Amino acid sequence: MSQGYRVAILGATGAVGAELLAVLEQRRFPVAELRLLASERSAGRQLSFAGTPHTVQAVTPEAFQGLDLVLASAGASLSKTWAPQAVAAGAVVIDNSSAFRLDLQVPLVVPEVNPEAVDQHHGVIANPNCTTAILVTALAPLHRAFIAQRVIVSTYQSASGAGARGMDELLVGTRQWLAGETVVPHTFAHPLPFNVIPHIDTFQSNGYTREEMKVVLETRKILGDSALKLSCTAVRVPTLRVHSEAVTVEFGRPVTPEAARQILAETPGIEVIDDPAAGRYPLPLHATGRYPVEVGRLRASLVFEHGLDFFIAGDQLLKGAALNAVQIAETLIDRQALVRPAGRAPALT
Repeated sequence: MSQGYRVAILGATGAVGAELLAVLEQRRFPVAELRLLASERSAGRQLSFAGTPHTVQAVTPEAFQGLDLVLASAGASLSKTWAPQAVAAGAVVIDNSSAFRLDLQVPLVVPEVNPEAVDQHHGVIANPNCTTAILVTALAPLHRAFIAQRVIVSTYQSASGAGARGMDELLVGTRQWLAGETVVPHTFAHPLPFNVIPHIDTFQSNGYTREEMKVVLETRKILGDSALKLSCTAVRVPTLRVHSEAVTVEFGRPVTPEAARQILAETPGIEVIDDPAAGRYPLPLHATGRYPVEVGRLRASLVFEHGLDFFIAGDQLLKGAALNAVQIAETLIDRQALVRPAGRAPALT
């Protein structure tokens, strides 16, 4: 990756924007020019990249001129507004919102799982929901080996899933609770300190939340298996960052914890931490700020004949967002796909 690229971060002042800056620097992504884009309210702020201060600009149609790549993390409504304009200006957009994930014309990519999908982009590539990205990183290699048929997921999602406001509300609310003050939630449906909330995003007509259905539909799309039966219960917990998930899988082929452990140990992006007797298993505190998805508590299911139970933890702001986005950009470069192929026009809905 010797060539330099002209890169913009849309939503640069948010929690994921800050992580995108850090990951680009840590992974030495070949940035020839960097533009930091945000709302008028944030324009003029100074952020540092590779030891150099950069001034945040207000996003405008002109801001996308001459760019190669836009890393967008500004929410679905803004992505729907600005992504088509960035693509029309000649950039490839990697979007971290829900705006295009289920669009049939837009690849939904986790590079360890389906890197070839980037070849089919029309100018936009979608980053999965954070919970989905962490799940499929661990589920995909097991699915390839043993053919997952039914998957049941219970999530333990940190405050960082609601961005900087969510993390601030947890910290402020915890101080208020310990001081004996009333905690009034604004970002979450109920006070989060010393609580768990089985409610993330809006409830749908089938009784599941939108967050839960994202996991179902996005996992099927990434794995390329529309027949996969999957159910999710998403729960907000009072941890600052890192999402954890308890996963039960019924496979179509015989499986043992030993065989699954070996496959996972050889999978990029996975760290097996599985020695319960020594107190070693995935933990949010351990996974915070780290790239790998941690997998442990591997054991044979007591319900399914060809089944496994396991526990995973991954940093929501990294593999669940910024890291995955930068990995997609690296994959585009490796596959010589960081251009909009000739004759392809953006078809965004």
